Amino acid sequence: MLDPRRGTPSSGNSPKSPRKFNLMWIYLIIGFFLLGLLFVKPQNAGQKEIKWSDFTEYAKEGVFSSITLDRSNFKAVAEITPQKATRVFSKRELKQLDNRNFSFINTKELKNYGVSTEVPSMDAFDTFIRDNAIQTPVEYKTKSRIWTSLLFNVVPFILIIFFWYYIMRGAMSRGGAGGGIFNVGKSKAKIFDRTKVTTTFANVAGLQEAKQEVQEVVDFLKSPSKYTKLGGKIPKGVLLVGPPGTGKTLLAKAVAGEAHVPFFSMSGSDFVEMFVGVGASRVRDLFAQAKEKAPCIVFIDEIDAVGRARGKNNNLGGNDERENTLNQLLTEMDGFGGNSGVIVLAATNRVDVLDKALLRAGRFDRQIQVELPDINDRKEIFEVHMKGLKLASTVSVETLARQTPGFSGADIANVCNEAALIAARHNKSHIENIDFNNAIDRIIGGLEKKNRIITEEERQSIAIHEAGHATISWMLQYGNPLVKVTIVPRGKALGAAWYMPEERQITHTQVLLDEMCSLLGGRAAEELFLGQISTGAANDLERVTRLAQAMVSVYGMSEKLPNINYYDPQQEYAFQKPYSEKTAELIDNEVNEIIATQYQRAKDILLENKEGHHKIADRLLQEEVIYTEDVEQILGKRQWKSRGDELKEQTEKDTQKASSITAPTPPPLDTVSLSPRDEETPSSKGGDSDKD
Repeated sequence: MLDPRRGTPSSGNSPKSPRKFNLMWIYLIIGFFLLGLLFVKPQNAGQKEIKWSDFTEYAKEGVFSSITLDRSNFKAVAEITPQKATRVFSKRELKQLDNRNFSFINTKELKNYGVSTEVPSMDAFDTFIRDNAIQTPVEYKTKSRIWTSLLFNVVPFILIIFFWYYIMRGAMSRGGAGGGIFNVGKSKAKIFDRTKVTTTFANVAGLQEAKQEVQEVVDFLKSPSKYTKLGGKIPKGVLLVGPPGTGKTLLAKAVAGEAHVPFFSMSGSDFVEMFVGVGASRVRDLFAQAKEKAPCIVFIDEIDAVGRARGKNNNLGGNDERENTLNQLLTEMDGFGGNSGVIVLAATNRVDVLDKALLRAGRFDRQIQVELPDINDRKEIFEVHMKGLKLASTVSVETLARQTPGFSGADIANVCNEAALIAARHNKSHIENIDFNNAIDRIIGGLEKKNRIITEEERQSIAIHEAGHATISWMLQYGNPLVKVTIVPRGKALGAAWYMPEERQITHTQVLLDEMCSLLGGRAAEELFLGQISTGAANDLERVTRLAQAMVSVYGMSEKLPNINYYDPQQEYAFQKPYSEKTAELIDNEVNEIIATQYQRAKDILLENKEGHHKIADRLLQEEVIYTEDVEQILGKRQWKSRGDELKEQTEKDTQKASSITAPTPPPLDTVSLSPRDEETPSSKGGDSDKD
């Protein structure tokens, strides 16, 4: 029959797992031991301890009926008949002794009362008996105390050792690999067997180029002889590089799922411990396990935690545990056999801080860039995350993909989830476009705060400011297409203009200048139409300043400093600038001149379109939110089409041209049309909005 838990045939006489020792037995034994001590007859039961001087006086008076001397401990015990007990005991003591009804005490031994005393020495006792002619019978004996000594001196230590052994054994078993005090040097890697890794490339949306690269890794693991028979060597390491949330870990799991091999997953921080030598020991143990299960994949996430460049840490001298761990990792990766079948996958978003020895050929032989998804990849990612959502028929995946430039796969998943929550909050049966738009606004700008107290003067200033952004971006050739303008506070922003940035691979000078001019439109509108400026343009000025500095010192777009790049990616000039003071002054002058030119340009555009600007500001004061259609109604159609519109029209023309071909044979090469892809670099997530 089939075992439903494993899906494989199960035999009826499967071996039983060994029974584990129950720690409660230890507690039970200790409890019985302590209880047994209560039942041991006390040494002085029914006896009164007296001084040696009092003992001699009672002996002279003939009070005792018998005397017993224990040579082993020099203790003399004397019995007293009940008739003479009042001479030694008080009435209260006699009453307490008469109430002795303990069933565990031998009552025959207690028919008489007794006293005990410490004898100074055997000679002193013999001399006292002889000189005073004591007639009371005296008995000498020696008690054997071997078992008592064992019981009270040896057994407790045995129980403590036994108890400690099982505690440590339990701690080691509960700790597993890497747990427990004796397994601190063991690897903490999670092992996913080939039957447990179900993720494949079908579960990874987008990342077409990255999947094509790692497909070779899958081929290496599936059929290594295909490559080794020609003399080639299987790559030892593949490094996935990209921003957070782009799917590096998911891609690594998909490689293991496609190849059907064991998958070791471990974070870079799991190697580093406060104990010296632990990190290196865990590296050795990890690779030892990997070699036993080869072919397999070892995945180290966030490898920059352990692979940071040596010699650039904050430790001033001394032994650095992280560097020792890195040295061991370098040795293990370089010590693999040529075709051992173990491939190391690693992921990081800070490749610039990694040690050069880790990136050399022979360790990480290739780097795969896992970039932010472009518009086509975002469409695929949206479709994956929308499978479980109840969508309205008006929802456009293409529009959502165009509205989310710079979003990672994790961000898109968050957008879909937020849209579902917003729709449920408004008791809707389906998720609509407005819900997705609100979700995007929520993620980029923060919570909407309609209850924030704003005076009428502030509302007018915000409306004029945002209308300045909208007007200038509408009139510029390379201005980003406007989506909506709002004066509703959201997050820390009192108002915002939302754009649909054009994604570009390269950007020329005029595009950057138009962007700077658009950013300065809010401040220029305040100065022109209010006669005063406010702090609302702080974010605009920060972005403009950084952009101008990049144009001069990074992109070499300055007239006085052309073709020069002062960017320092390795931060080798952290304490000094890579240029002279005279050059620094020249850079400052160029930055100031670029910003001043674009500011004056923004003021000129606003003066030319003064009437349209005022109409946009008035409608913002009335409706608080206006869209592209409203701006087009006021300012007219844009003179320049956006690049996205041009690509869309070109795609439609190519589709119509391809559909008009009715011949069954393939069309000529000059009539084949390829669907265009975005060629622009995704901007940061907050780059499509202006937060004031």
